[in-house]
Amino acid sequence: MYRLVPPSRTPLTLGIAVIAACTLAAAIPGSSAQARLPAAHAGVAGDPDVLGAERMFSAWMEGQIAYRGLPGIVVGVVSDQELVWGKGFGFADINAKLPMTPTTKFRMASHSKLFTAIAIMQLREEGKLRLDDPVAKYLTWFKAKPAGDDDGPITIEQLLSHSSGLQREAGDHWTSFEFPTADELRRLYADRQAAFAPSVRWKYSNLAYSVAGMIIEQVSGERWADYVDRNIFKPLGMLASSVDKNVPGLAVPYGRRMPDGSREVLPYVDARGMAAATGVTSNLEDMAKFVSAQFRRGPRGGAQVVSTGSLREMHRVRSVKENWTSGTGLGFDITRIKDRTYVGHGGGYPGNTTQTIIQLDDKVGIIVLTNTNDSNPSDIARQLMATVGQAVAKASASKPATVAWDPTWARFAGLYRGRGGDSHVVLLNQKLVIITPNAPNVDNPIRGADWPPDADVHRRRLDRSRAVADSEGDEHGVFTQATRGRGAGGTDRIAAWLQFAKRPTRAVVTPAACCRRESDHRRFHRGADSASGRDREVRQEAHAQDLAQRGAGRRLSLLRCRQ
Repeated sequence: MYRLVPPSRTPLTLGIAVIAACTLAAAIPGSSAQARLPAAHAGVAGDPDVLGAERMFSAWMEGQIAYRGLPGIVVGVVSDQELVWGKGFGFADINAKLPMTPTTKFRMASHSKLFTAIAIMQLREEGKLRLDDPVAKYLTWFKAKPAGDDDGPITIEQLLSHSSGLQREAGDHWTSFEFPTADELRRLYADRQAAFAPSVRWKYSNLAYSVAGMIIEQVSGERWADYVDRNIFKPLGMLASSVDKNVPGLAVPYGRRMPDGSREVLPYVDARGMAAATGVTSNLEDMAKFVSAQFRRGPRGGAQVVSTGSLREMHRVRSVKENWTSGTGLGFDITRIKDRTYVGHGGGYPGNTTQTIIQLDDKVGIIVLTNTNDSNPSDIARQLMATVGQAVAKASASKPATVAWDPTWARFAGLYRGRGGDSHVVLLNQKLVIITPNAPNVDNPIRGADWPPDADVHRRRLDRSRAVADSEGDEHGVFTQATRGRGAGGTDRIAAWLQFAKRPTRAVVTPAACCRRESDHRRFHRGADSASGRDREVRQEAHAQDLAQRGAGRRLSLLRCRQ
């Protein structure tokens, strides 16, 4: 169990106390609370690397609490549809020695914006509003003075993407703790002028999301809190979540640590008219359900609170900060960390700071909830993602199927020439690679021997390249990988990678490449250029079949098909 060391201790005594606190925390049951995991997910949770990463992060987290005097923290790691690991450190209430647990509740602050954005997308799916609708179409009192004479109206999408140009706040509520009511916000706009023109630059705005909440109320005919509870919380099973209610189980909110080591206990604060920006209360278990929803696919219905298409739009960057390292989708913050993209959000409220980061490709999410204002949850979340998150991603990743080398594939080696440039297929040790003869890329060739590793990667690569590979029969097939790049002189270079299992009976490659002997180039492409629609598809299919029948060992040319 932790004991906050009084500041009057000498440095030596402080060091002994910290070591003792860490030792006791590891030895005494109940010093930290850990979520019990579903048996169905024991494979990932019981992975040795995951368990080791949990121990390493826990050791680091125990030190953070001891050295920085943090009251308490709850962390969680989500893998797809499961909360793989959840653990509490420190205290929800220091005086009562009440430990943090995965069920401890926190003010989620700006995480509320995620629920506001989802509500807007739900109404959009129902045809009740459009993202490009002017705000004034639904809120006639919204008459903020523009920053310039030709700014144009502020739209709903600009509210959600922090590109509306509106000021960040409505007043001094973060210091006075007196948040404005909805009526006070309406009166505010009579004298308010936008800081920037719409879509000129990224500018974070709690005020904009407060307005978005009012649009939801106007269109749905119910309070924002009631709408979110009925259409998001309950369908997701987030039964411990609420809006602006001083519910039992809330962690005691502490202010920053002062030079004498003390922390002020802060009051409960009602967000009032700004609830859509900062009013949600939740806990780790409920937020894990929200994170899992980001990985699901399908049309809206039940626990699928918005369609896959709407989620993709929300996760896509709409506006970026001036340094271009982070930005905003619709509700979601989007960040690049070591060449990987993460979505999520942070939150700060009197006595509570929180952070969620989600890696969509790995289907891994990180949740950090704290009951103080100087805990830096984003830093903690990054450490958690770099340790337990990465271990979980590795343990849950599908193992690639090994494709046995077929000696007949060696016949594809040779020079391929087309309008966009040359590509040379080179045979290595049971491996084929493509190089560009007139470019310095020998150190980084296009590799194809291990392709396709599994069905999911196969599908994603085909989606990205817009190549379609079709096959018939159990023993006949053609796999196509299209790699897009820039050739010499800035021309498009598209290489089609063919791997045949015995003799292919059918292959359609659209629009990645059309292969043909050089003598037939002009005749074939002259006919393809004049065709359209289904005729062009028939020509391409017949062309590919003819190629397969003649054998691919001849010298071929790769030409991009026109659409």
